[in-house]
Amino acid sequence: MTLPLIGILRGVTPDEAVAIGEAVIAAGITTLEVPLNSPEPLESIRRLANALGEHALVGAGTVLTVAQVHGIHAAGGRLVVSPNCRPAVIEETRRLGMQSWPGIVTPSEAFDALDAGATGLKLFPAIQVGIDGMKALRSVLPRGTQLYAVGGIGVENVSAWRSAGIDGAGLGSTLYRPGQSPTQVMQQASELVAAWHIAQHQA
Repeated sequence: MTLPLIGILRGVTPDEAVAIGEAVIAAGITTLEVPLNSPEPLESIRRLANALGEHALVGAGTVLTVAQVHGIHAAGGRLVVSPNCRPAVIEETRRLGMQSWPGIVTPSEAFDALDAGATGLKLFPAIQVGIDGMKALRSVLPRGTQLYAVGGIGVENVSAWRSAGIDGAGLGSTLYRPGQSPTQVMQQASELVAAWHIAQHQA
């Protein structure tokens, strides 16, 4: 079963991308995001997609423009994650057959994203909105809307977010920081996966 967790590899380099990706997948996280403000992100995406595309959904984060969507698609990416909600980016992402996860905070942004065809919604920054804010937003969203928390989610609080009704999470610095070894990343990823499983049982 695919876990609703996105491994955010901000700062990863092409030469280490596959080894880090393998470590994250081995821990059970099979969605990999390389933010476009990482070194040579499209090359990292290309290598990850070529090596691990049969086992993972690979794509990019911090996607702001339609042109960037085209570059990600050409590199083999099939996931587009943004910190904001731009309908043109969402629409082009979906036209190309990729998953679209725009960043939203308000109900207005959420409904604009859904109207444009978003696969799901990225509540960002989740730590700023808080669990009570998430619950208020969730109460007005259409049934079945996928809402992921991103920003400040870690082992210590993922259970509370899951119990409060979040569908998934994006895991950034708690999963990977530049310079960390695959072994270290696998350990961190395993701890996050274990925390998510515990949260599911408590939800």
